[in-house]
Amino acid sequence: MTTELIPDEIQFAENPEPRCPCVLLVDVSSSMYGEKMDQLNDGIATFARELKADQLASLRTEVAIITFGSGAEMPQNFVTADQFNPPTLVANGTTEMSAGINLALDRIEERKQMYRDNGIDYYRPWLFLLTDGAPTETLEVVKAASARLKQAESEKRVAAFSVGVEGADMDLLTEISPRRPLMLKGMEFSGMFVWLSQSMSRVSASQTDEEIALDADGLKDWAVI
Repeated sequence: MTTELIPDEIQFAENPEPRCPCVLLVDVSSSMYGEKMDQLNDGIATFARELKADQLASLRTEVAIITFGSGAEMPQNFVTADQFNPPTLVANGTTEMSAGINLALDRIEERKQMYRDNGIDYYRPWLFLLTDGAPTETLEVVKAASARLKQAESEKRVAAFSVGVEGADMDLLTEISPRRPLMLKGMEFSGMFVWLSQSMSRVSASQTDEEIALDADGLKDWAVI
């Protein structure tokens, strides 16, 4: 029986550690087809390996994957990192980023309620958005999703990060994102996910109400600074 088939109540009883939810919000539109998607899948596999190598982070970090193309889907529900076996993502369709943002925020709030219902403490959730384009939805829809994301960030209900892959409209991504987006250096997906796993390790080793400074030096390995 896989972990996702075990009721949450049993999982929380067996592992009562506080949780740090990390949602990967990933662009799987047609423009990601080929090397980008191959490198992205390899990077997520690296993320899984790195988290499993840290015993505490593997028990406290919960990973979920939400994709957006022609609509938004959740191919990976929340699971602790020690049980995280990433699905292979496939590129196809348009870029309905707003649908992805809304689904991610909905699922995060539902997950936090699940923690509260089961007496599980939790860290501020991370939302990590990756895109190589621009939303194909109407401007009104995009603005509404952006406003919701910025409000969630300002109220400390989520820590939202965004990364542009080659081809991304960085000006528009800057308008959408609560904090300045970063540009991926070439195809450095693996370096980015190593940084993200190290960030999750630092968070999971802290107190749930503690503010953790980001590893700014580590950004230089994979982002255009």
